[in-house]
Order: sequence, then C-alpha cells, then structure tokens
Amino acid sequence: MPGFGMLRDDFDDGVLDPVLWSQSYGDPTEQGGRLRVPCTAGYAGARTASVYTLSWSQVAARVYPPAANGAATAACSLLVLTDTGGTDAGFLVDRAQSAMGLYLRQGYADPGALFPVYDPAAHTWLRLREDGGSLYWEASPDGGTWTVLRTAASPAWAAHTDLSLLYEAHRDAGSDDFAELASLNTARAGSAGPYARRLAGPGPGSRTAPTMTGG
Repeated sequence: MPGFGMLRDDFDDGVLDPVLWSQSYGDPTEQGGRLRVPCTAGYAGARTASVYTLSWSQVAARVYPPAANGAATAACSLLVLTDTGGTDAGFLVDRAQSAMGLYLRQGYADPGALFPVYDPAAHTWLRLREDGGSLYWEASPDGGTWTVLRTAASPAWAAHTDLSLLYEAHRDAGSDDFAELASLNTARAGSAGPYARRLAGPGPGSRTAPTMTGG
C-alpha cells in the first residue's frame, strides 16, 4: 500500500481528480492552483480514498484557512483518518479565534492536544509525519524550514493501510467563504529532509461524522 508521501497534487488543472479524491463531499473544487473547500454552516471536505499508510511517511501542504467573516468559529482541518470515526491525527486552524489545534484523537478526544496561537506567517505550511515510531506536527513559513510543534508516540493505526486524508471546512455563522490548500506533498527547493528519503509509496481517502468537533 502507498504511503502518504506519495500522495501528491498541485491542483493545477482546474479539475479535482475524482479518483484521487473519491470520498469528497460538499462540492470542493480546484481554482488557481489550489484546492478550494466551501466554508459554510454545513460541512464540506476533500477526502481521498482509504488506501494509504502513515508509517514512515508524511502529509505536507500550504494551508489557507477561511476568513472569519463575522463567525465565532471559521475553521479548516487537515487530518489523517482511520476507518474508525473520531480516531485521527492532524491540524485544525480557526482564524476567527486565532487558534490552532494539534490532535491525536480517539473517540473524538485527545487529552494531550495542544492549542498554540495561530500565526499566519509562521504556520503557513503544515506537516504531519511519522518517523521511527513517533509522530511530528510541524509548521513552516516557506515549506523549507520546519519547526516541531508537537511530538507523540505513533499509534498502532499509523501502520494501517486503509487511511485517508481529509481537508475540511466549517463555520458557525457569518458569510460563506472557503478554505484552500496548495502544493500537497509537492517538492520545494531546500525542503528535503531525512523524512524524504524514507517515504513509503503513493496513492489516494471516508468519514462518518464531522471531525471538526471535540478536543
């Protein structure tokens, strides 16, 4: 089974790949080299097929959170999902609250979750990677120099071969908007590190309930 490091999309052809993003909902699109997910009072998300492993692999992308536009919560999440609802790992970014959540959840809960203040400059790029039994949540201003925000022991499910990637958006009020994602696992000059030499193989992601809630 492919590793997430081989899941690559530059979103440059204006058409969201229906095979790669086979479990999407809420009408995500591609525009201007970015994945665009509607941010409304409902839930919309771009989700891959459930065919990946996180072991010795990574997910990295340029993240564009939705604008607050009058909402108390206007958030996007970048999550690696298992086939068990509420068991996942990744990031939630809420610009309305200038907050970010770093999650490793089971049953939609994570007692060890961290909530750094969201810095749109320092946290422009986000990366979740697995390396030798540890998970790393990392951020970068340029996709080349990374800062570790959180570490944790890898859960057993990181080695499963039926994982998927979800990029989702939701707001509680205010004007509808969208969240965007760019350069998913695409190479950038100077960005190669030890993880790049150990990536597992390629491929595309399913979810039964909203993943934006809980902590």
